Amino acid sequence: MSKATPSLLVQGYEVVIGFETHAQLSTQSKIFSRASTAFGAEPNTQACAVDLALPGTLPVMNKGAVERAIQLGLALGSTIAPRSVFARKNYFYPDLPKGYQISQFEIPVVQGGSVEFYLGDEKKSVRLVRAHLEEDAGKSLHEDFIGQTGIDLNRAGTPLLEIVTEPDMRSSAEAVAYAKELHKIVTWIGICDGNMQEGSFRCDANVSVRKPGAELGTRREIKNLNSFKFMQQAIDYEIRWQIEQIEDGHAIQQATVLFNPDTGETRAMRTKEDAADYRYFPDPDLPPLVVGADWVERVRAEMAELPRVMAARFVADHGLSDYDATALTQSKGIAAYFEATVAAGRPAQPKLAANWIMGEVARRLNTQDLGIDLAPVAPNQLAQLLDRIADDTISNNAAKQVFDVLWTDASAQVDGVIEAKGLKQMNDTGALEAIVDTVIAANAKNVAEFKAGNDKALNALVGQIMKASQGKANPGQVNALLKAKLA
Repeated sequence: MSKATPSLLVQGYEVVIGFETHAQLSTQSKIFSRASTAFGAEPNTQACAVDLALPGTLPVMNKGAVERAIQLGLALGSTIAPRSVFARKNYFYPDLPKGYQISQFEIPVVQGGSVEFYLGDEKKSVRLVRAHLEEDAGKSLHEDFIGQTGIDLNRAGTPLLEIVTEPDMRSSAEAVAYAKELHKIVTWIGICDGNMQEGSFRCDANVSVRKPGAELGTRREIKNLNSFKFMQQAIDYEIRWQIEQIEDGHAIQQATVLFNPDTGETRAMRTKEDAADYRYFPDPDLPPLVVGADWVERVRAEMAELPRVMAARFVADHGLSDYDATALTQSKGIAAYFEATVAAGRPAQPKLAANWIMGEVARRLNTQDLGIDLAPVAPNQLAQLLDRIADDTISNNAAKQVFDVLWTDASAQVDGVIEAKGLKQMNDTGALEAIVDTVIAANAKNVAEFKAGNDKALNALVGQIMKASQGKANPGQVNALLKAKLA
């Protein structure tokens, strides 16, 4: 399913997907205590009395967590609630010492908003219901080989922002594109490190199917999807499974399920609770959270330029398409690389720079699994290479040969490689015209076919001229000369 539209059907069923994403906030301490949030410490070494829920302890709100929630709201066009309330979400689990989780229920701090992204060349928008602050639970460590389970409370009390969408997505591809965009935003504005393997960015997908026009089907929640690849596999499997169940006459039961990447299947973990099962009530130990307009504006003033704002600037200042500008703002690093390349090169070549960064540079980075900060070719080197294309010193194909050398040889210089490899284009009109005349004389059949209306015959002549010039002829000049002589 490469392209999602409202009418896209799978075996006659419409797919409906909503997301709940837990983004671990980048504070140094926990949401209601001063204990560290650093990852990887020995079990239970970063759990203080508040996290352990010892008698007499009281939670104290982490200002930094609130400011990160405000940042997300501003980034997504949400409403920041001037007054929000914390509640106790009651349930029993061994890694939840208090017997309840402090969360937000009726009045969350971030309300509404949307996430916009591209699926292929189609622009999409997913509406948000809310984003609310809450604390994380601990972690159960299962030692199957000795048949025991341990509890690590280091993560207990870690600040989370749970981001909940409307059920707006209609395919696994659209769901993954949404998750990637949200991941980009939270890492761009610095509120979350986005490390999915460490659990900093955890996605739950609510999946259901229905016949077109019918009421929403019963959803099943796929928990803790920690990679985009597994996310798509899990959703696709769940869609197929639900359709098969319905077609066989079985009713879908609301449930929480886990995805097993080894088998490629989802399996039910427990029946899904409703909000009433958690017996939410306002937490008596925490007063309402009041966020004044002046606080919101201070946070806004301190935020870096948002990716959608930067993309709009790229369109306005550099004449890029919306698609290209969005692709270049997938990360701060790529955007900075583009801007540095444009600043170092000719004013008229932003589009050429965009094409090369999204093409050759991205391809090599992906092949070697490198980040843009480790690209061997610096922006000023790429700018100089593009200058040589723009001034007709070399062809685009020759530029790729130069780029090969620059990528593997840190000491290489653009002009030096061009000279050493003899890649300069033949821009001498007289010499080029002589080659064109020779090729025309030797290829009477192709000439006749072109004059008879076969445009492909011109390509054959161009190929012969490029071969005769050892690839040094300027293709634009070649085409112009040929058409003039054969007119």
